Parts: sequence; C-alpha cells; structure tokens
Amino acid sequence: MQTAPKKVINGWAMYDWSNSVYNLVITSTIFPAYYEVMTGDGNDNTLIDKVKIGSFEFSNTALYNYVLGIAFVIVAILSPILSSIADYRGNKKQFLQFFCIMGSLSCASLYFFDKDHITGGLISVIVACIGFWSSLVFYNSYLPEIAAPEDRDRISAKGFMMGYIGSVLLQLICFVFVLKPELFGITIGKASQISFLLVGIWWIGFGWMSIGRLPNGHGVKGAHSKSLITQGYKELHKVWLEMKTQPTLKRFLVSFFFYNMGVQTVMLAATLYGKSELNIPTTNLILAILIIQIVAIPGAILMAKLASKWGSFNTLMFAVVIWIGGCVMGYYLPRNNIELFYALAIIVGFVMGGIQSVSRSTYSKLMPVTHDTTSYFSFFDVTEKIAIVIGMFSFGTINEITGSQRNSVLALGIFFIIGFILLYRTSKLNKYATV
Repeated sequence: MQTAPKKVINGWAMYDWSNSVYNLVITSTIFPAYYEVMTGDGNDNTLIDKVKIGSFEFSNTALYNYVLGIAFVIVAILSPILSSIADYRGNKKQFLQFFCIMGSLSCASLYFFDKDHITGGLISVIVACIGFWSSLVFYNSYLPEIAAPEDRDRISAKGFMMGYIGSVLLQLICFVFVLKPELFGITIGKASQISFLLVGIWWIGFGWMSIGRLPNGHGVKGAHSKSLITQGYKELHKVWLEMKTQPTLKRFLVSFFFYNMGVQTVMLAATLYGKSELNIPTTNLILAILIIQIVAIPGAILMAKLASKWGSFNTLMFAVVIWIGGCVMGYYLPRNNIELFYALAIIVGFVMGGIQSVSRSTYSKLMPVTHDTTSYFSFFDVTEKIAIVIGMFSFGTINEITGSQRNSVLALGIFFIIGFILLYRTSKLNKYATV
C-alpha cells in the first residue's frame, strides 16, 4: 500500500494535537492538583486525606484511582462492540466525532467542580475519560489505513509529537492563569476552572478540523439493513478467530499488557504521587510535567529512529529497562527534593511518548492486511484498558493497605519486568525485532 497524502497525514496527527490537552491539563497537571486541594484538609504534613462519598470513606488519592479505574472498565466493555459496528457499517469517523464531543464537553463541565460538587465532578471525570480513550480506538485504527508499514513508526511518532507540542502550548496559557490569577482579578481556584473550560474548547475546536480531513470508512455491503448489535458481535467474533491464527500478535499483546500497565499507571498517578507523597509544590509539579512533555518530543522521534535501526522489539525492550530504573528511583526519591524530581521527570519524559508510539506502530505492522482495522485496534485498546484498570486498582489498593504510594510505585516495576521478559520471548518469533 501507499502512504496517504500529506494533508491526510497532518490531519490525522492534528487529532493528537487537539485531545492531548486532556492528558496534560486534566490527567497530569492542573486538575489533579486542584482535586487534591478540593478533597484535602489543607495540611501538607498529612499524608492521607479522607473523602466521604455517601456512607463510604476513601483516601482521596485512592478514590481518584478508583474513579479512573471505573471509567476504563466502561471503555473496555464498550469499545470492542462499538469498533466492530464501526467496521461493519464503515462509520468510525462518526464514532470519533461523537466521542470527541462527549470528552470535550465533559472537560468543560469540570468548570463547575468544587468542594460542594465532588460527586458531580467525579462523574465528569469518568465521562471525560471515556470520551478520550474511546476516541483513541477509532483514531489509532486509521494508522494502518493511511500509512505504509515502512512509514508507520515515523507517522505514529509524528502524532505523539504533535500531541506534546499542542498540549504544552495550551498548558502555558493555563499556566499564566493559574500562576498569575491576580492579573485577571480571579482566584487560583477560578483560574483552574477556566483552564478546564479551555481544554474543552481546544479539544473540540481542533478535533473537528482534524476529523474533517480523515477519509470515510467503507462498510460491509448491506450493513444498513442488518441488526447493528448482532452484526457487530459477529464482526468481533470473526476478528477474534483471525487473531487466534496470529501467534506473534497475541504474544505481543500479552507483553504489551504488562509493560503498558506500568506506563499508564505512572502517567495517571504521577501528579498525585508528587503532590501528596513527595510534597512537591504545585508550581514545581506543573513545571516537572511540562519538562516531561517537552523531553517527550525528541524522545518520540529518537525512538522511531531507533526502531528503524534496532528493530521495534529491541527498541521497546530498551525503553522498558529505562522505565524499570525510573520506578526504582521514584521509590527512593526523598520528600521535598525538587531537583531529583526534575531528574526523574526527564527520564520518564524521554521514554513516555516513544514507548507508546513504537507500541502502536508495532501492533499495526503485526496486523494482517484487513478492512477490520478498528476491530483489531479495539483488542489493542481493551488490552490497554484492562491493564490500566488492574494497574490503577493495584496502585490504590497497595496505597490503602500500606499507607504509602511508594510501595505502589515499586510494585509497578514488577509489571515492567514481566513485560520485558515477554517482549524478549516474542521478539524471537518476529522480523520486527531486527528490522
């Protein structure tokens, strides 16, 4: 196949530009810090703050992990059937539009989140999370349709690179509001709420421009006359039977399950870990996240080049080793040590985008030639979401039992080690280990 025209490639990459602001502002920086203030007691020396939801009481950090875990369970249940329907009907572009709207509006609704609306705010967090991750299923599935195998590492990296650049730009705008609220005659709390509103506007604005450049899908003949749910399950079952004949693809998914469990959990829990466990001031915390995003840009590019030189599997194993070292460093990191926290941010940033980018392109190269690209990527997505659910609930549970998130961070290192071993075994079966 031939790679699509530049206009299509740039349009595809722009969706990363549009929705990555959710990952940075909502998942990683301003919202977690804002959430910690809204649910905390204001005492920096208190390691664990409690939140009551109905008759239940939770650690505020564990509750945040559980809420995200619930969202990922919903995504894991919905995405396979929705993606199979999209392949059957050829309307994944419409699904992408729907979840773009859903996620962006939910982010904007966080403008109303405060101490008096904890439950409502957490519902918005769940819906925004569902919108973001569900849209990625349909977005990722375009990669094997618009890029030839030899171009997929480069184009996948371009998407992540655009995402990092776009999210940093909006983060800097939000940074002005949060760090200098007096310039606008508002409180820091109101500045955070305005930031959430801006995320929603940015996401839907640029997202709509991006989606307009993507090609329409081609469904199965006569698809509109059949039951969507029934045919969707049949399409999913067909892909599952096809995957059972792809041993390398299956083994890669298992290895991806373990190491990505660590990657995603670190990304989702890092801000609250820095704030509550390491007592890093909010300003320094946001700067560290910006460092991660900026370092991730050359990191993603370098990983793509390494994949073309060393092979996809060797590059992934190299990245996993760095992640293992990052977990060990995070466990021993002393409280209030901003310099070492910045050093850890640089390490994480270097491999964060690269491991995701190369994982996505590797999976697309292992796929057979098929029109069921969305259904195939739904298995990739479900593997990722189940891993995140287990990772987040493990992180929260270990935190609840031991009273320290440090033990949770160390446990993530075990997931990375298992992922490395499985990657090594899978690499012996596949040509992308060396080319």
